[in-house]
Amino acid sequence: MGKKNKWADIPAGHDNPLAYAISARDRSVIEMVNQAVKHKQVVLAYQAVVPAGRQAKPAFYEGLIRVLDETGRIIPAREFIAAIETTETGRIVDCLALEKGLKTLMDYPDLRLAINMSARSIGYARWMRILKRGLGEDPTIAERLILEITESSAMLVPELVIGFMKELQRKGISFALDDFGAGYTSFRYLKDFYFDILKIDGQFIRDIAHDADNQVLTAALTSVGQQFDMVTVAESVEKPADAAYLTALGIDCLQGYYFGAPTVKPPWLDSALDQAIA
Repeated sequence: MGKKNKWADIPAGHDNPLAYAISARDRSVIEMVNQAVKHKQVVLAYQAVVPAGRQAKPAFYEGLIRVLDETGRIIPAREFIAAIETTETGRIVDCLALEKGLKTLMDYPDLRLAINMSARSIGYARWMRILKRGLGEDPTIAERLILEITESSAMLVPELVIGFMKELQRKGISFALDDFGAGYTSFRYLKDFYFDILKIDGQFIRDIAHDADNQVLTAALTSVGQQFDMVTVAESVEKPADAAYLTALGIDCLQGYYFGAPTVKPPWLDSALDQAIA
């Protein structure tokens, strides 16, 4: 009896085993997220963004979308966002993130919060209805809301993003260009985007105190942000030496595990309690 081919059970038409495995994994991820969305098992995890050199009080928080799987385990966006980005589920997840972010801003009137979105959601009617309803319910929300769009997403439809930003900036909403340096931004468009905040991708930040290449690249990216009057934020700050180096470099704000991991429990409540006890 011959040795069984380990790929023999793969359906016909799947000539590339690796591609089939990836496709099967993506289908599994999409189904998991679909179920979470269906049952509204979606939460925000909050992470502080602190001013460099004045780290005791956050400048704002980022609300990061999380879904709960069938066991109740919290799944971070990096585990599913690529699989759902181009699907209807991706748009619904953006809607839920915005809905929860607006609710948080209404509940805490002193809070400033950043919420992630895809450029693909700009023309999504449900997303726009949620935003308009939220802005109508509380006139202070616009100036406290930051919408984060990744560099790669913004470059999909740059003209659409530019018009969208101009319209909402007139209402007081701020915009952050997320993961800057990881994509392929055309500097021709960067002049027109008018992002308020520039978040430098973590690959250039990790171990920057001891990595000469990252030092040169981060200095260049920071210079771009300063030239266009954007607040600069270093992502993925994990070590005190890196925080000190970035502060000396002139970065405006820092974000990362050194200042606290994302948590589904609003961290500003603990800060208020600590101040009350003191």
